[in-house]
Amino acid sequence: MTAPGTHEERILILAPRGRDAQVVEQVLARAGTRAEACSDISGWLACLQTGAGAALITEEALAEAGKPDDLFAWLDAQPPWSDFPFIVLATRQAGRRSERASRLLARLGNVVLLERPVNAETLASAAASALRARHRQYQAREHLLERERVQEQLRLANEDLERRVAERTREVEAAHETLAFALDAAGMASWDLDYRTGASRRSPRFDAVFGYDGNGARWDRESLLAHVVAEDRDTAERAFATTLETGILDLECRIRRADGQVRWIAMRGQIKRDEAGLPLRIAGILMDRTDQRLTEEALRQAQKMEAIGQLTGGVAHDFNNLLTVIVGGLDMILRRPEHLDRVKRLAEAAMGAARRGEQLTQQLLAFSRRQMLRPQTLNPNRLLIDFKPLAERAAGGAVELVFDLDPALDPIRIDPAQFEAAVLNLIVNARDALEGHDRHARIVVTSRNVHLGTAAVADKGVAPGPYVAVSVSDTGSGIPPEVLGRIFEPFFTTKEVGKGTGLGLSQVYGFTRSAKGFAQIESEVGGGTTVSLYFPRSTDPAGEEVGTGPGAAIPLRRAGDGETVLLVEDDEQVLGMAVESLEELRYRVVVARNAAEALEHLTGVERIDILFSDVVMPGGMNGSQLAVEAQRLRPGIKVLLTSGYVANLDEGQVIGRGDLPVLNKPYRRDELARSLRLVLAGEGR
Repeated sequence: MTAPGTHEERILILAPRGRDAQVVEQVLARAGTRAEACSDISGWLACLQTGAGAALITEEALAEAGKPDDLFAWLDAQPPWSDFPFIVLATRQAGRRSERASRLLARLGNVVLLERPVNAETLASAAASALRARHRQYQAREHLLERERVQEQLRLANEDLERRVAERTREVEAAHETLAFALDAAGMASWDLDYRTGASRRSPRFDAVFGYDGNGARWDRESLLAHVVAEDRDTAERAFATTLETGILDLECRIRRADGQVRWIAMRGQIKRDEAGLPLRIAGILMDRTDQRLTEEALRQAQKMEAIGQLTGGVAHDFNNLLTVIVGGLDMILRRPEHLDRVKRLAEAAMGAARRGEQLTQQLLAFSRRQMLRPQTLNPNRLLIDFKPLAERAAGGAVELVFDLDPALDPIRIDPAQFEAAVLNLIVNARDALEGHDRHARIVVTSRNVHLGTAAVADKGVAPGPYVAVSVSDTGSGIPPEVLGRIFEPFFTTKEVGKGTGLGLSQVYGFTRSAKGFAQIESEVGGGTTVSLYFPRSTDPAGEEVGTGPGAAIPLRRAGDGETVLLVEDDEQVLGMAVESLEELRYRVVVARNAAEALEHLTGVERIDILFSDVVMPGGMNGSQLAVEAQRLRPGIKVLLTSGYVANLDEGQVIGRGDLPVLNKPYRRDELARSLRLVLAGEGR
């Protein structure tokens, strides 16, 4: 607030007769009040217009002013805050004042009338009171000015706010139009629901998705569910039921439109809550997904056919090479049986090719997760430590091989032989990646406990939780991004022809999936590669049995006195070969071509010491189920299963059953002999 100016603190005196002006000025000066005397009314009015705190005028000077229009005009022009104070020195009257004199005094308004003679103290006090009153008016003026300034600022701010609101409204309307256009262009409808009022809103496309024209249809949860096809209704009801809990609506299902067409829809939404967590509203989008579903299905079929074609081509190529050796060798044996040395050499070549075919088949089964597994609960560090000498030979002398194992590693449930084969495969791949590099060649095998959250396993097809990770890292040149995405594909290889089948990493991938884990590869061009195998932690304690060999130290033994084998095999050629091998081993053989025939023998009275059955058979009962029934019918009977392909069997039926040992196909006579003797002796697994 500004202080009054110098002129606004003065008192203007108009007393043109005698010494009144001089006396008044002296009295006020002694009281510390600034006063200025004017000689005539014109000068007095001129000074009033430049500013004054009060005015002192004698009654005779006022009367002699004639028509004081200029004074009254000045009074009328006062701002609302001003009520200018006057001190009038009046002459003592014997009677009443004239009407004109009274009107003049009344016209002045804020008047203090002092009759002469007036003492100095009264005059000074009246002057001080007039100035105080004027000062309060100045304060009112400042308050009014401040209020006017604030009002002006508010007006300007309001205008700016209105302008900004208008601009924002235009922006929101434009954004809404753009969003509506974009949603419509994308084939999406928008919708929202107010939980408090029940009011809902939807775009026109919402009704169009369901086959209705305009917004005439009435929608709520029940009416929407009524359009969902019966097969998908449970899915839709679960999605709606969990929305309040999760805050997210994520539904994809089939609906029947008003015109009877069945279409796929996707409905996405999210709940907005208040500070207390109560739902306020939910909003989202709806879209017809039929065309996308058809496109995705066509793409899946194309990818499936491409994978089948790639797999078929790879298998045909490798098996043709193997069959060339086998067929060619056997043909020469048949044409020249008299040359025994040559027959032996050709037979050995054919056997070698057959063994490579067996290995190729095992790799294919591993990738498809149909290989026979014998899982054990164990600490993988024990396998890695025992396996280290073999790994060092595989890595070669030019490569530094380092094992960095967590001493507090958790147990996992895996097939030891398959685990060793997978790690060896990774080490060999790492060694090949280091060939020809000038810098120090190094492979590191690590094991560690990890906890994987939901985000880490989102695209892995496994549950979050504790895992054991076994990783193989190399200091090679890394893998380009365009190759990295295909690294686990069967028959995909970057090696030269003849140096790899492209099934090694596919086998690793299939093994980890069979063990309910997953494989992950990380690589940076110029920064090396790390392949990690993740296995879920086992809650069972680690066992002692970790041997991976089939009992090679067991010598070949033939059958004892009258030992009888019930042979169950549906393939005639395999059946014939098995009968010949068993009879050569001096077993008595009872033949069945399916489970039904086997049960007829088992319910009979003939001697049967061991059931030797294929796993996968026609007729509704597989080998595992037959074994269980055989042991029920004949407690104590021994069982040996055989298979080269595990189809439609869960882990509880074959894998992991200690009383159901399995001999993998193809097998040699010596392997069959050892397995039979182990089982009959009660040592088979």
